[in-house]
Amino acid sequence: MTRAIRFLLLGAAVAFAGAFTVSVAAQEPKAPGVVILKGNPQGGVKFDHKAHQALVGDKCDTCHHASKTEKPLKAKQQKCQDCHTGKTATAPMKTAARAAFHDPMAKKGTCVDCHVKQAAAGKKVPAKCADCHKKENV
Repeated sequence: MTRAIRFLLLGAAVAFAGAFTVSVAAQEPKAPGVVILKGNPQGGVKFDHKAHQALVGDKCDTCHHASKTEKPLKAKQQKCQDCHTGKTATAPMKTAARAAFHDPMAKKGTCVDCHVKQAAAGKKVPAKCADCHKKENV
């Protein structure tokens, strides 16, 4: 009889541990993909959250330092310039905010020149300012 009770208690402990693990995992906030940052006078700007997260790992407080780490999804939206200072920040945040979006497209010629060529090659890329800066997203 004691062997059956031990087996039953062990099974209950394993089931409880599994349920607890699933419950905690379900509460983990999921990072959004591409979001629109509103408030720019030229229109909202696409922000790739997953790309930024890949740079810092799963350390949400690197960017969401003004919020409690257990509630990063409720954090106030930060400005690009908060990290992309162009001065004292460390790489990869050393790039100034405007350059973070525009320099990769403007290295050779204008952004439109490069994007039109990419589009002609079958790649989906923005070719007009309004493709990223959408007035309805202000």
